[in-house]
Amino acid sequence: MRITILFGGSNRERLVSVASAQALHQALPEADLWWWDVEDKVHVVQSKQLLEHARPFEDEFKPGTSGIPLGQALDQAKTEGRVLVLGLHGGRAENGELQVMCEARGVPFTGSGSASSHLAFDKIAAKHFAALGGVTPPANVALDKIDEAFTEYGRLIAKPARDGSSYGLIFVNARQDLVAVRNAAKHEDYVIEPYIAGVEATCGVLERTDGSIMSLPPIEIIPGEGNFDYAAKYLLKSTQEICPGRFSPEITAALKDQAMLAHRAMSCTGYSRSDFIVSDRGLVYLETNTLPGLTKSSLYPKALKAEGIEFVDFLRGLVELAGRGVRK
Repeated sequence: MRITILFGGSNRERLVSVASAQALHQALPEADLWWWDVEDKVHVVQSKQLLEHARPFEDEFKPGTSGIPLGQALDQAKTEGRVLVLGLHGGRAENGELQVMCEARGVPFTGSGSASSHLAFDKIAAKHFAALGGVTPPANVALDKIDEAFTEYGRLIAKPARDGSSYGLIFVNARQDLVAVRNAAKHEDYVIEPYIAGVEATCGVLERTDGSIMSLPPIEIIPGEGNFDYAAKYLLKSTQEICPGRFSPEITAALKDQAMLAHRAMSCTGYSRSDFIVSDRGLVYLETNTLPGLTKSSLYPKALKAEGIEFVDFLRGLVELAGRGVRK
């Protein structure tokens, strides 16, 4: 199989995707590079172009080459026996649309299949399935009940129902913030929840080529500016990501167990990362990422390192699973 790193995408997480692709390419230097642009065309990219792009989290990547339509590129991938390493995040790259296009053509790719991806990407559905699987999510607040909910809880959080966790967050700390939620909800569906105080945590799950599955060491997150949004994740040096997290053995075990439950509840494949709040009332599940960031500064690679797993070995394991056609 010819390993091909597919990165970019048509959504706003394409900037993070470039940084992930840089890390992927350094681990898999023999891999070809394909850039998926906002016009749904795929471009062949040279190694130097990618690695010399200095500010991936802030500046658009522009390959300067002509591309071919996405569907045509996937047809070519099938003809040429390629396996796609998905250095993609959010939007149609993570909601199952790309995955079903690959599945229809028989093109192997890393990560979860279309059904699992679609389920996990929808925060409302994911919370429901996670709860059925034994994980505790926060309550849902209806848009027409946010005034009453704000009075009851004092603070709320609102986020797009189907988007990356770094974008569109609205922290409702005062009544005037309710206006921002209502305005945002005019353009896309929003999930509204009571604000849960506590320590932010995330925990990865990894499936191995021998058929075993394991949870990685949980990570404790201390946002530099108080909120773990895009800037806190990728731009602020003051954000602390402590791995392994400074949790008690009981909390660590619970995080690992619930990340596994969420992974299985959504029938994820290969790897996933689930986010939680460690509150006074116990663990609260937030969401599951089926294509978590793989940049040098991302959370999942940090957990791999803490577990003693080399990044390149992790990637080659994903490629082998993809090549076997492992789909759930």
